[in-house]
Amino acid sequence: MESEILKDLQENLGLTDLEAKAVREKALEPYGIYKKNIDKYRLFLTKFVDEQGYPLNETAKNELKKLQQYYVLKDEDVVRLEKEQEVEHQKRQVEKLLQQQQAERLAQEATEYQRQQAELQKKPETESSTRVSLPGIQTQPFEFDTATITVKNSGLFRLAKNYEINRSRKQAEFFSEYLGNGEIMEMVKIPGGQFLMGSPENEPERYDSESPQHTVTIQPFFMGKFPVTQSQWVIVAGLKKVNRDLNPYPSKFISPNRPVEQVSWSDAVEFCARLSNKTGKTYRLPSEAEWEYACRAGTTTPFYFGETITTDLANYNGNYTYGSAPKGICRNLTTDVGKFPPNPFGLFDMHGNLWEWCQDAWHENYKVAPTDGNPWMSENDERLLRGGSWKFDARSCRSAARFMLRSVYRDYIVGFRVVIAASLRT
Repeated sequence: MESEILKDLQENLGLTDLEAKAVREKALEPYGIYKKNIDKYRLFLTKFVDEQGYPLNETAKNELKKLQQYYVLKDEDVVRLEKEQEVEHQKRQVEKLLQQQQAERLAQEATEYQRQQAELQKKPETESSTRVSLPGIQTQPFEFDTATITVKNSGLFRLAKNYEINRSRKQAEFFSEYLGNGEIMEMVKIPGGQFLMGSPENEPERYDSESPQHTVTIQPFFMGKFPVTQSQWVIVAGLKKVNRDLNPYPSKFISPNRPVEQVSWSDAVEFCARLSNKTGKTYRLPSEAEWEYACRAGTTTPFYFGETITTDLANYNGNYTYGSAPKGICRNLTTDVGKFPPNPFGLFDMHGNLWEWCQDAWHENYKVAPTDGNPWMSENDERLLRGGSWKFDARSCRSAARFMLRSVYRDYIVGFRVVIAASLRT
């Protein structure tokens, strides 16, 4: 309304725009001063409410009354400010209560998750005591050092973070599959058992696709100690074709002992078919459940070596951190298989280096997912990838992290490893 009056005055008095602007600023000056005083009063009111909550005590009321008189504020404006502040205080209280309830719920879920895992981990110990066998397969033991990482607080007020990597001696069994030309593929015995697949809701940086957690029963099987290497790929690619041609040299980062990459899901399936024909055993890609079970190796933390990850333990993009972990190396290429410590089952490179194809089709979450460890297929053309890669961040290397690509897609961040289903003999 005031602006319209000023506009009429400008026209009636023949004022220039500059003169009208000066008049307008002068006329509105008291409103600006009053608004600043309102804001000052609001700051004091907010301070009192934060310190005392509602209702305010008499001392606070008297202080606010003095401020109202000092700033010459109208009663209706003061009442409005106090009502606004009371509503905001109530909202903050509700939010605080909800946060407390959520924290309590997550703590209960974490406790229940740990209890369930403790119970489930007893079963693999019993089941692994039975012998995993396939006709004609003789396993032999091998020893290895696996690593765990511990975060420790130190320094003034214990705010500094130190990372301690400890190693422990483990033993597992494997057999060697002879491919020809002096090349072998080592297959590690994975005991059967049960585990909780997916990530708990309180795991940092998790994805919704990792829910809901569900118990899965896994039958014993053998899994490649390493991702398929380029030297292994060349030999199998030279075997008799089953369904499709294979490029014997598809990789970008060329080295015999580095994992083969730039192979599609369909290429990996053809590899398994040719290897099966040669050996008389049924080689295939792992199911997603088998892959996660093998990766976790009885652990429940985001990574099989603990709550965090460093580039001393895996090949990923060290420019990105996970939790309170430090930044590390970004190698920008694959590394030779076996460069980093294996997990407690004796499997190498399950975190980082390359994403690995699984047999399953992609599903957005685990609703109605199978609980028997079998591949979960559908008619879509998107296939599961697990493990992270040299190019991706630490978050993607977690045991529960999932990714997908079309079955015909090839990339230098993607490789695979193979499995053989085994039978139990007591």
